[in-house]
Amino acid sequence: MQDIIDFLHRLAANNNREWFTAHKEECKAVQAQFATWVEKLAARMAAVDPTLVGLTARDMTYRIYRDTRFSHDKTPYKTHMGAFICRGGKKSGYAGYYFQLGAEDNRADFGSFHWETQHVVAPGHYCIEPKALQVLREDIVYGEGDFDRLVRSAAEARFTLLRENALKRNPKGFDKDASWSEYLRLRNFCLAYAPTTAEVTAPDFADRLLESFAAARPFIDYINRAIDFAREEM
Repeated sequence: MQDIIDFLHRLAANNNREWFTAHKEECKAVQAQFATWVEKLAARMAAVDPTLVGLTARDMTYRIYRDTRFSHDKTPYKTHMGAFICRGGKKSGYAGYYFQLGAEDNRADFGSFHWETQHVVAPGHYCIEPKALQVLREDIVYGEGDFDRLVRSAAEARFTLLRENALKRNPKGFDKDASWSEYLRLRNFCLAYAPTTAEVTAPDFADRLLESFAAARPFIDYINRAIDFAREEM
């Protein structure tokens, strides 16, 4: 892991095509190292979750190139390497288990969390289909606190429920006084915590990450049940 982080740190300091071209073989080497590590982790997860059987690195990992079309930041390369381990692969539309290694050690204050450069453990779903989102919100209302209990349980395993881009008011179709409004206003359903470089480079990081993902699995299963129901109704 340290080799990957060191490369990302140098890439962050030299985020331009000239430097990257000169170090492309090194990039390929650390990407291969990361891909192998991810595949081994996914295989261990699949031993207890059959929906993850057969995933390859291509199903779970991402390109190093940034999409700069709609961004003010035109630097061409990501300064993190991430993987999304989920049923059917990263493009399936299901919730899953995301983590990334970044160029920077994490700040102590989670409020300063930075997706581009930091280490992240973030199981969940960041872009739920509208119909599935509606089903999920209905489940939250009628579940008599089930979702809240999942969030509280995850908090005991260090996770914070992200509230980025939440609505200011309850979504259409839900009364302003509806139960669990704080969750109804979410548009993304992700848990997250930010491990330190010391943690992600420790020999037992894979074991600790598996424990974290196991703690988040009830949360993931809850979201995926809503997605399955929405798709069956289409």
